[in-house]
Amino acid sequence: MLNIALFGPPGAGKGTQSEFLIQRYDLFYISTGDMLRKEIAAGTALGREAQGIIASGGLVPDEIIVQLIEKTIIEHPDSNGFLFDGFPRTYVQAYILEGLMLKLNTSLSCLISLNVPEEESVARLLKRGATSGRSDDHETVIRNRLHEYSEKTVPVLRFYEERGIRRTIDGTASVETVQQRIAEVIAAELQKKLLNIVLFGYPGSGRGSQGKALAEKFGLEYIATGAMLGNEIEQRTPVGQKVQELYENGSLVPDEIVVQLLERRLAETKHAKGFIFKGYPRTLVQSYILDGLLRKHGSSISMIIEIEVPPLELIHRLDLRSKTN
Repeated sequence: MLNIALFGPPGAGKGTQSEFLIQRYDLFYISTGDMLRKEIAAGTALGREAQGIIASGGLVPDEIIVQLIEKTIIEHPDSNGFLFDGFPRTYVQAYILEGLMLKLNTSLSCLISLNVPEEESVARLLKRGATSGRSDDHETVIRNRLHEYSEKTVPVLRFYEERGIRRTIDGTASVETVQQRIAEVIAAELQKKLLNIVLFGYPGSGRGSQGKALAEKFGLEYIATGAMLGNEIEQRTPVGQKVQELYENGSLVPDEIVVQLLERRLAETKHAKGFIFKGYPRTLVQSYILDGLLRKHGSSISMIIEIEVPPLELIHRLDLRSKTN
């Protein structure tokens, strides 16, 4: 999932670049202002609460804003990602968004900041005001808006700078050039996404051989649950002893044990380019578990590869293997 926060002072061209991002990457646009107006118009409980606060001259609290954002994200599970405009506006909201993203098993991919000097912003907005007739496009109001933007966003930008996901782009370039540079940033972010492959196939289909070959070729971590369980038994760990006991009793190893081992393996290989899973998942429940594990680490399953081999060939292979083992 590609989640982007787009920042820029008034006059930086955020509207134009937002349209580009939405269309190019199939992102869902999240504007806190639009969400509030929609809820108020629909007369929802959150909308009525927000309307009462606004009517009394107050600011809509973060508690309401975060509920609206969470509701919007949950209502669009098939989206390729989300583009945040107008949130986070403060240092506290940056932490709120981090927590919300974690709760929803995703994360903010990057913050794109369109950098435009104050005088350039003023000139652009004055030019716009000459044709738009907007009452807020005169110099005194413009400079106040720019001052307010700078004061509020500097801590937020610093927050994401420290996280290493702030990407600054020169917003004074042409629209096409800015779009090209944004596309380059997004391409770099997408390359960071892990390549996670699940291999399926009957015994004798060559999952092990192909999985190891793919792992070596693409620099991936090969994870075979059977081998992990065997290693625990060999090392005589507490988990291994429990697994050995289950094997001797003819019982299946419960998901709780396998999940524990998978989570440890994922945590130990933080700098992996991705993973190849062989032998897991075996059930629908396990597929949900694996999906949740990967999302917890900010990733997801990239593809499923099923190796098809004719039944007679499988029998032949397994017969040969039984004679050599």
